[in-house]
Amino acid sequence: MSDAFSVENSDPHIITVRDLVKRFKDVTAVDGITFEIDRGEMFAFLGPNGAGKSTTIKMLITLLAPTSGEASIDGLNVVANASDVRRIIGYVPQLISVDGTLTAYENLMLMARLYDIPAKERKARIAEVLGLLNLADHAGALVRTFSGGMIRRLEIGQAIPHHPKVLFLDEPTSGLDPVARQNVWKHIRELRDQYGTTILFSTHQMEEAEEECDRVAIMNAGKIATIGTVTEIKSRTNKENATLEDAFIFFTGAQLEDTSNFRSVRQSRRTEHRLG
Repeated sequence: MSDAFSVENSDPHIITVRDLVKRFKDVTAVDGITFEIDRGEMFAFLGPNGAGKSTTIKMLITLLAPTSGEASIDGLNVVANASDVRRIIGYVPQLISVDGTLTAYENLMLMARLYDIPAKERKARIAEVLGLLNLADHAGALVRTFSGGMIRRLEIGQAIPHHPKVLFLDEPTSGLDPVARQNVWKHIRELRDQYGTTILFSTHQMEEAEEECDRVAIMNAGKIATIGTVTEIKSRTNKENATLEDAFIFFTGAQLEDTSNFRSVRQSRRTEHRLG
């Protein structure tokens, strides 16, 4: 497979979404949303459980087909060009995605093969990822011995050996303590700085969105309630010294909910997944 950065596109928007809808029988999970994301942007979806954040991401990464509307990544339609889209993106799901019975190196080698990275390049790409995520000293360790933060870094590593143009993360720091969260975001920033990767993630952590994002979209009941920079969104509440949490409550009417080792991380993510 060719490197994802080898194809140039002059459009400043790497993601374009127009009137996107997803229905499940009588339930409309995503209700006609439209937005664009610039190349190299750090962009977050905020919203209460069931707002449509994860469903939107799953349509963009080709796991779900839209009911109607259109979406494209780097000029590639996510339905008509699904296989090509998968070659230029990376995805880190909320549920645990590494194999605890394998070493970090073995997990990365498996993904390098799945991404069809040429055999002669695999070792170098894996070494690059391990170095970027500060996991080189743990390459030969079984993942079931890792802390929650190390597991999440490895999961990010699994999504980037092919140098994706866009990295999607669903609740990237779910279940992590504050120090582990900071470390994960440090490595996500380094990934964007080094490769120019566009980052799109969903989160319930207001401080993450405020500190890390260029722009934020707040979703509610399948629609985008507001979109813009954190400063712009806070100003729309017309509340003096408004916080992003204030804006979240203003646009959704919902209160924020509070949202280690391999086993505890797996259990916490399973619980959050069941809640939507």
